[in-house]
Amino acid sequence: MADIFSIKRVDHLEFYVGNAKQAASFYAECFGFRITAYCGLETGERKTTSYVLEQGDIRFVLSSAMIADHPIAQSVLNHGDTIATLALEVSDVNHVYQHAIQNGAIGAILPTDREDTEGVFRYAAIHAYGDTCIKFIQRDCYRGAFAPGFVARSVKTNGNNTTSPKLGHLSHIDHIVGNVEQGKMDEWVNFFVKTMGFDLKLSFDDQSISTEYSALMSKVLQNGGKTSININEPAIGRRKSQIQEYLDFHNGPGIQHIGLATSNIVETVQQLKQSGVEFLPIPKTYYQELETWVNEIDIPVTHLAELGILIDRDEHGYLLQLFTKPLGDRPTLFFEIIERHGCNGFGAGNFKALFVALEREQEKRGNL
Repeated sequence: MADIFSIKRVDHLEFYVGNAKQAASFYAECFGFRITAYCGLETGERKTTSYVLEQGDIRFVLSSAMIADHPIAQSVLNHGDTIATLALEVSDVNHVYQHAIQNGAIGAILPTDREDTEGVFRYAAIHAYGDTCIKFIQRDCYRGAFAPGFVARSVKTNGNNTTSPKLGHLSHIDHIVGNVEQGKMDEWVNFFVKTMGFDLKLSFDDQSISTEYSALMSKVLQNGGKTSININEPAIGRRKSQIQEYLDFHNGPGIQHIGLATSNIVETVQQLKQSGVEFLPIPKTYYQELETWVNEIDIPVTHLAELGILIDRDEHGYLLQLFTKPLGDRPTLFFEIIERHGCNGFGAGNFKALFVALEREQEKRGNL
């Protein structure tokens, strides 16, 4: 099924934001992204402004509306800054779109060709959970900076490119996590399986991911091992879970966080902290209770504790991970920084410590 659908990679994630120019500066200065393309008034676009940011194989598009009744403006009013579109690069847009529609997907954009002097850019889109869209992109006949209507751009700040020389260690998108309403997880798991050829790889119930107060359930999907999409739903607990908090403040389902891979998490986290990125504080007791096997890795436990890095393993190896605080005013979207050494999991051994840390932050916000 995955071979039939043939997803090449995550082409980009499009964020709908209140001010694309300021958001682009934030992701460039704090996370080391380069601004590589632009679309707006100067390029003839009268309704929206978009900035393309890149780092390694990661590409973000930050878009804002310039008119009040535009769907982007309505999205920001309803959800705050959010990831509205997951764009997947495919070999044949027409084929994958028709396959998705025939298997139950609802179309958002019919297969469309846009052409300029750089070639033909082909795309289509379907609806997913909440207001999220999944866009299919075909680039084999297009050579431009990003897409028709965009111009290449390299923004300068203080005489330097927006990529600080001390940043730039993020390599690719490891996984994408969406939150849906209680009782809807299996429905959306089946959606990805039927419409896009994903396979269910892992499943965690409310006994696996819980604390004294709250719980969630989660399933992990992959397409050919290239694209991992996780889906969470809240479970019944004594108090409000982090998933329900997200659903309340996002006003419905959406993409909760993105796992961004690095080959040197210690150096990456040190530099991100220096640039102003805030991470979720982990209780010190977590490091006192680590099993002795953790001493087999190259990083001292004291160093992990200083930076708040979590560690987990499976039969294939280990992983290192940590999570930013919410990136905006609402407790919704955040990033995960992850370094893998053979481990194919998602930090199941850290769920308890992570939930405790999240609940502490929820309590500060008055949402637990």
